[in-house]
Amino acid sequence: MTVKQPFETIVSDHGRTVLRVCRAVLGPVDADDAWSETFLSAMTAYPDLPLDANIEAWLVTIAHRKAIDITRARTRHPIPTDTLPEAPSVPPTEPDHDLAAALARLPTKQKHAVAYHYLAGLPYAHVADILGGTTAAARRSAADGIAALRRTYRRNPEDGTSRKGDT
Repeated sequence: MTVKQPFETIVSDHGRTVLRVCRAVLGPVDADDAWSETFLSAMTAYPDLPLDANIEAWLVTIAHRKAIDITRARTRHPIPTDTLPEAPSVPPTEPDHDLAAALARLPTKQKHAVAYHYLAGLPYAHVADILGGTTAAARRSAADGIAALRRTYRRNPEDGTSRKGDT
């Protein structure tokens, strides 16, 4: 009889990937909330998850839905201007703030396809399921997103700094 991994192991194995996806989709300010809500929902549903399920794809799907919820809530409840927003939680190991900004400027489908395929490592078939399209459309969105990033973001190989717009 096969036994499921403890949920704590799921969090430690996939937590960083889910956080990267949340940051790519929502930005650093809302990413922590989406990450927490993702794992709270996952913890509730985990006992009913089939043993052969792709856990990473399942978690990214939950994160995608939480990102949509947070985006909708943000539009319904604007932030008052007399208070400062929370400082974004950007770990010191992630120096590519300008890359994150370039990713954030992509159209939604491209941003999500790039995040789910390149950051979460999901195959295009899973990306298509999450985004509600075909595998070919997911592949095209990711390719268009990467092409746009290549046009707008360049990394200087000598000192690690970025050069925006250089070709």
